[in-house]
Amino acid sequence: MTDYFSATLPDDDIRAISSIGLAHLGDAVYELLVRSYLCIHGKATGKSLHRATVALVCAPKQAELSEKLLPLLTEEECDVFRRGRNANVHTIAHSTDRATYQTATAVEALFGWLYLRGDKARINALFNAMMEEDDVT
Repeated sequence: MTDYFSATLPDDDIRAISSIGLAHLGDAVYELLVRSYLCIHGKATGKSLHRATVALVCAPKQAELSEKLLPLLTEEECDVFRRGRNANVHTIAHSTDRATYQTATAVEALFGWLYLRGDKARINALFNAMMEEDDVT
């Protein structure tokens, strides 16, 4: 039986996945981290929990928080980030512009790539860097 909670793939198999595919997975990884962060830190309860989650996973906030990541990325991670940012995204949310949406897609692709490599410690380190300030919500 495949363990999808701890899925890992060889690098060649990960390279075969499109940037959009990596971003699709990374979106879920990022949202799970945000939800965990909010619950653990008691940032929100009830209805406001959903609003706080949406505020942190929206493209503009992801793009803003990505600025904290860029200086921390390895060369290989920068390549994945660039690949995600350059993905051919056909649909852009109405609440943002193309550049912001592409940057958010890059963050998600990076998180998806790291997840498939099984590098949860690195995901956690980068997520913690993004959430470093006292009041990110």
